Amino acid sequence: MYQKIAIITGSSSGIGKAFLELLANDKGEFYKTPFDEIWAVARRADALNELARSITNVKVVPVVADLASDSGIKTIEDKLKAEEPSVGLLINSAGMGIKGKVMDKSPDALSDTIAINCSALSRLIRITVPYMKNEGVRPAIINIASSAGFLPQPNFAAYAASKSYVISFSRAMSYELKPLGISVTAICPGPVRTDFQRRATEGKETDFTDWRKNFVADPVKLARASLKASLKGKRMVSYPFSQKFLHLASKIIPISWILSFSGGLK
Repeated sequence: MYQKIAIITGSSSGIGKAFLELLANDKGEFYKTPFDEIWAVARRADALNELARSITNVKVVPVVADLASDSGIKTIEDKLKAEEPSVGLLINSAGMGIKGKVMDKSPDALSDTIAINCSALSRLIRITVPYMKNEGVRPAIINIASSAGFLPQPNFAAYAASKSYVISFSRAMSYELKPLGISVTAICPGPVRTDFQRRATEGKETDFTDWRKNFVADPVKLARASLKASLKGKRMVSYPFSQKFLHLASKIIPISWILSFSGGLK
C-alpha cells in the first residue's frame, strides 16, 4: 500500500510554511482525501522539528536538506527510492535572492540563487515525477515563481532572471507532463509578507518601503489561491490581481523603458 504524500520545500517559514499549515488542516477545501504524510523540506532542523510537533492532524516528516547542494537533492532522492511513496503534490517553494549590483555580491551568492531557484526546482521535478501516480486525484506540481520573472531587474538581476526561468520551465513542463495526468502551475506573486526582504537585503530592511509596500500579499491567502488554482489545472497565476497589470506591461512597454525605471529603484 503506497503512502500518499505531499512534498513542500522551503517549508520552515514564509510561503512554504503557509502551504504546510493549510494542507495539514485541510477539511476538504483542497483534497477530499488527506495526505498520509507531508514531507517538510528545509535546511533548519530545529524549525522543522518544531513544526512537526505542533501539527497533529497529519504526519509531518522533517527532511533536512540544503537544496543548494548536490547532497541535499540526493537526500530527497534516496528517501523516495527507499520508501517508494505515491507523491500527490510537489510544491517548490524554496527560493533565495540577494538585492544589489551583481559586482557587489559574492560568486557564491549568485551560485546559490541559481542552484536553489532553478537547478533544485528542476531536479526535484525530475526525481519526483516517477512517483506521481494518477489514482483518482490528479497529481500536481506548484512552482513558486515571481512577478519579478516578467522582466529584467537591475539591482536584483539574478533573482529576476532565475524566476523567469521558473516561469518558462513550468510552462514547458505543463505540456510535457500532461500525457501523464500531472498538472504544473507557476505562481507569480508580487511582494509577500515573509522574511524574504530581510534576507534579500542582508538584514538592512525588514519591510518593503517603496511603492511595493502597497502591494504586499499575505502568505496564507497566496498559498490558498495557489492550491485552488492548481486544482483547476491552471498553468500560471499572477497574484494578487495587481500583478496581472505588471505582466501585461512587460509585454507592451519597451524593455529600455522598464530598465530605466527599475534601474532607479533601490
